[in-house]
Amino acid sequence: MTGAVSKLAAPRPAATAGAPLPPASLPSAFLTSAPSPRRVRVSCAGRARSPIIAMASAKEGNGAPTKRTTLHDLYDLQGQSPWYDNLCRPVTDLLPLIASGVRGVTSNPSIFQKAISSSNAYDDQFKQLILSGKDAESSYWELVIKDIQDACKLFEPIYDQTNGADGYVSVEVSPRLANDTQGTVEAAKWLHKVVNRPNVYIKIPATAECVPSIKEVIANGISVNVTLIFSIARYEAVIDAYLDGLEASGLSDLARVTSVASFFVSRVDTLIDKMLEKIGTPEALSLRGKAAVAQAKLANQLYQKKFSGPRWEALVKKGAKKQRLLWASTSVKNPAYPDTLYVDPLIGPDTVSTMPDQALLAFIDHGTVSRTIDANVSDAEGVYSALEKLGIDWDEVGKQLELEGVDSFKKSFDSLLVSLEEKGNALKKTVSL
Repeated sequence: MTGAVSKLAAPRPAATAGAPLPPASLPSAFLTSAPSPRRVRVSCAGRARSPIIAMASAKEGNGAPTKRTTLHDLYDLQGQSPWYDNLCRPVTDLLPLIASGVRGVTSNPSIFQKAISSSNAYDDQFKQLILSGKDAESSYWELVIKDIQDACKLFEPIYDQTNGADGYVSVEVSPRLANDTQGTVEAAKWLHKVVNRPNVYIKIPATAECVPSIKEVIANGISVNVTLIFSIARYEAVIDAYLDGLEASGLSDLARVTSVASFFVSRVDTLIDKMLEKIGTPEALSLRGKAAVAQAKLANQLYQKKFSGPRWEALVKKGAKKQRLLWASTSVKNPAYPDTLYVDPLIGPDTVSTMPDQALLAFIDHGTVSRTIDANVSDAEGVYSALEKLGIDWDEVGKQLELEGVDSFKKSFDSLLVSLEEKGNALKKTVSL
């Protein structure tokens, strides 16, 4: 068991989260006629520009044609779409990333909480909204919708070139609706209507209450990014909701109704590693850092099974597209692990990997572009079974992580609304003086 399991991880230390890579370790494409990314810290609307954007911008310093990166190879050679898990103003900062091979963007309430609270780029629009009588929450959505619309415009060429298969920007319904089936449906319809872009994904959490929402939203012809999936059992329910929604839609052409299923990876190891350390046996400790990738590989096996056979073929005849697996939570939380641990072993066709700065930097620098998603599947099965034998309940792990994920997004959302309300009240007082 131990020998087989060991194939699932390689002993390469992670880069420090959020820190730019040292100049010597950058790929040559980023060094051509460009200053060292360590020194490229241009202002980004009142805050430091993210390392990955600074690096991508730096490489285009002399207007030379964009050189290929591992992100281009990832898509062209292996059929996996690299997306960027971040969004902030100025949205045009995405242009050098698109040129470097990024093909879509994901956002969530925590990302917007950081963007809006740490930047002055939103101040003018926020002031106009407050002074026009909007409250804090309405203003929040106006700020978010503008960013999503602007980002959709940048990715529209990719959407058009791929006939609607790629180039999406994701925006999440309010995290306060995570346990509200019908409220989520109405929020998804509203967001889809007001964003009004063909390449927007409405994010819906895979909570038990929102799985029926997914079916209804898909049946309404709205494309969905299903988020916060932490277990294979819940993932199967999400696939079924997608298929049920397509069948219930009544549409003769299903080609423009697409979906991704965001299967979270690193958070699984974070929780299970703690459980293994508590067990403390040599076997338990040898399984640290292997649960997440093992479960993800088995999720891909389920994907292959569910998107084949007579039921799926009947939908294909109407133009249906597979609900692609999207690997989320790809940044390494434990610095002892390889910094591409949640990207390199999960590469395969018709999948998406959405990466925050740390993971994207690491993969561009030293990621390996090779089909790995269906390699060592028997080892993955061995890890999964070994963890069960040690008393790890995968469904319980999924439920706990789902609760934590929903709670984290709610806290970010509520915190931002409180600060926006305070800011709005201060603005009103200033105007009334």
